[in-house]
Amino acid sequence: MEIKLIKTDKDYSDALQEVEKLMAATPDSPEGDRLEILVTLIESYEERNYPIPPPDPVEAILHQMESQGLSRRDLEPLLGSRARVSEILNKKRSLSLNMIRKLQKGLGISAEILIKPYKLQAN
Repeated sequence: MEIKLIKTDKDYSDALQEVEKLMAATPDSPEGDRLEILVTLIESYEERNYPIPPPDPVEAILHQMESQGLSRRDLEPLLGSRARVSEILNKKRSLSLNMIRKLQKGLGISAEILIKPYKLQAN
């Protein structure tokens, strides 16, 4: 396969097949370099054609909790009482600016994600 820009779904499919063949390539070899170039082209195509929207704030918090092995109790210093943590995680209450600041510092979640509006659940 000739290396070229990926412009169509067929080009994308062909590039994925070529990457599959090259997965065992040795780094810094001609095949390894070819693999690296193809992966870069595929990533670029996917970013343009299959963008992944950022998670809503609660999804981001839940993801960070899971990845850091945190419990709901660990969020109490950041969000308030046990009831407040439950309200936030169940989307019954929105995040305050103070909570956003504490979550950004405490969990390392981008403020850009935390300030994103999200739909609250009806009581």
